[in-house]
Amino acid sequence: MPELPEVEIRRQYLESSALNQPIQHIDVEDKKLLTTDYAQLQQALDGRQFTGTYRVGKNLFVYTDDPDIIVRMHFGMTGDLEYYHASLDRPRFARIVFEFTSGFNLGFLCPRKFERVGLVKDIDAFLKAKKIGSDALAISLDELTQRVRTRKSPIKPVLLDQQVVAGIGNWIVDEVLFQAFIHPEQRANTLTDAQLEQLHRSIRYVLETAIQHEAAYRNFPADFLIHVREWDDSPYDDVDAHKFCPRCQTRIERITVGGRTTFFCPNEQRLPL
Repeated sequence: MPELPEVEIRRQYLESSALNQPIQHIDVEDKKLLTTDYAQLQQALDGRQFTGTYRVGKNLFVYTDDPDIIVRMHFGMTGDLEYYHASLDRPRFARIVFEFTSGFNLGFLCPRKFERVGLVKDIDAFLKAKKIGSDALAISLDELTQRVRTRKSPIKPVLLDQQVVAGIGNWIVDEVLFQAFIHPEQRANTLTDAQLEQLHRSIRYVLETAIQHEAAYRNFPADFLIHVREWDDSPYDDVDAHKFCPRCQTRIERITVGGRTTFFCPNEQRLPL
């Protein structure tokens, strides 16, 4: 599922390819993917140009040359973008295609049909209505502290709550807590000031690292916990090395927290006494 890093990569991709080109048509194979009526979407974007982007969590907002017309994209489970020349074959799963007068198209790829595209008039109003909190890369330490300290639940499900901080999913929270030396079951309201400072730094570090490596997990640093998930080839010479903590070599444990599969180091991420 595209998390904040993947959506940020898609944002950068759109900005580098599809801005400042008049839209002449929008082809939609499955109108159930739209959160705005198709005729309204076509009429609103006819002749308009994408002029910039803004991301909050997993939501990508695309500005146009009309301040009242903003496109929102949500990439669901497997959504992606592909910019291509109209003379080439339509990409597989490009169920929504923005056709530009330049002769190029922007395909919105929807393999599993959980993706969505539509219009919003006011981003802040949309975020408030959907109860989406501050972006994980933008949230300040003070705001993070305020939002976390009021919760008595374990810290992991608190961080997964998009009202608390937007954009981080299951593997990211595990990685953040590992880098911050915090047990995933520690009660959020018991975190010390020092732990909260480390948590805030770790959120930025993990997200910026993922973006830098274009979410190619195998290329993440060897001291990252993510390798235990076996999503890519292990970066280690020892085929079993990823099963142990890269810092202390304790075997990584797998538990369930808040209904989610959770990995942590029992030696370095300890519950407070």
